[in-house]
Amino acid sequence: MDNDAEQAMGISSTVPGSSDGSNPKSSSLVSRVKKLLFRKMLVGIKDGRFFLGTFHCIDKQGNIILQDAVEYRSTRRSSPSPMEQRCLGLILIPSSCRTSCHVDCSIEEQLSLLKFQE
Repeated sequence: MDNDAEQAMGISSTVPGSSDGSNPKSSSLVSRVKKLLFRKMLVGIKDGRFFLGTFHCIDKQGNIILQDAVEYRSTRRSSPSPMEQRCLGLILIPSSCRTSCHVDCSIEEQLSLLKFQE
């Protein structure tokens, strides 16, 4: 999925209403995010690095936590260049740093997540 995870799934960073699940829109968004739990997610950030890990959670501000994350970065500024990788473990990626977010799922699942977008 291209762009931010919350945009691709129809999840806004600020959900109007209470957080206790009484808002039908809020409970719909929560159920969509639950479908992403424990899926592989690739997140790109502004400085050109990518993080691949297991989606653990997202907060109202759009910060993402990945488990068992691996960082990938280019060893040179010129393209194409080999990628370095290092294992990081549990990381938090601030929403202000993110440029892209891709979730590992089938085409059918991507379409089902996108068709509910408002």
